[in-house]
Amino acid sequence: MTPTDSPETALVSPEWVAERLDEFAADDDAYRLVEVDVNTRFYDRGHAPGAVGLDWERDLRAADRHDILSAAELERLLGESGISEDTTVVAYGDNSNWFATHFYWQLTYYGHSDVRIMDGGRGYWTDHSYPLSTDPVDPPTVEYGRSLSPPASPDVRASRDDVFAAVGSDTKLVDVRLAEEYRGEITAPPGIDEVAMRGGHVPGALNVFWGDNIQPDEQFKSREELRALYREYGIAPTDDVIVYCRIGERSSITWFVLSELLGYDSVRNYDGSWTEWGNMIGMPIERGE
Repeated sequence: MTPTDSPETALVSPEWVAERLDEFAADDDAYRLVEVDVNTRFYDRGHAPGAVGLDWERDLRAADRHDILSAAELERLLGESGISEDTTVVAYGDNSNWFATHFYWQLTYYGHSDVRIMDGGRGYWTDHSYPLSTDPVDPPTVEYGRSLSPPASPDVRASRDDVFAAVGSDTKLVDVRLAEEYRGEITAPPGIDEVAMRGGHVPGALNVFWGDNIQPDEQFKSREELRALYREYGIAPTDDVIVYCRIGERSSITWFVLSELLGYDSVRNYDGSWTEWGNMIGMPIERGE
């Protein structure tokens, strides 16, 4: 079985995963399947057999600051999840893989060598009657094996200073949020309590909705469709691109598409996103279309 419609191994099909469930469930650390959700109640209802469960808010955010894990924190989490530096990690999760691609992006930032996304995520797996288990998964703890500090790929992450410098430049800023968020009519998706003080978007940003990358079955569109989508917005493979959303998880989907599936030269995820930008004093903001 070959990976689903992707160069090399960034994206693998559910069939590819299903054929390797025994390897993912093994105690050795050669392969590890990881379900990343925003709430473990989804995982508890049933997960792919052998999948380790991670809660994005609890496990993948620093406890004492609004940031991603430090290198030391990530090394500890990976080791406790049975993942060493040589493990093939396959991630999937809820919300069409929002949080799984954010995990993938973090591992890429810190330099884990072999990480992949299962196409369609949790939704496709459950909707198409792949096997589920409610058994807890607790693989043996291992030593990760090397230091993840400094980050091996700092060029996949944008800071607020990078975004500020990009305003008015040739860098393409891509806001992946709902159109209502982009226009400043709302500051977070419906049902989200954590909001920003101001609404709108970074000046000059294009609004390319994250969901336009995804088919109704939650799998990614074909590479041909994805190339056409970004061509329509004038975003070329040689452009310098910064993507953002509200907290960096939806933009991880777009980062994954542009960087990993389409092979764009320079794509950075601004994980501070609107939660940071919309709450800072003096930062420029545009409203409307």
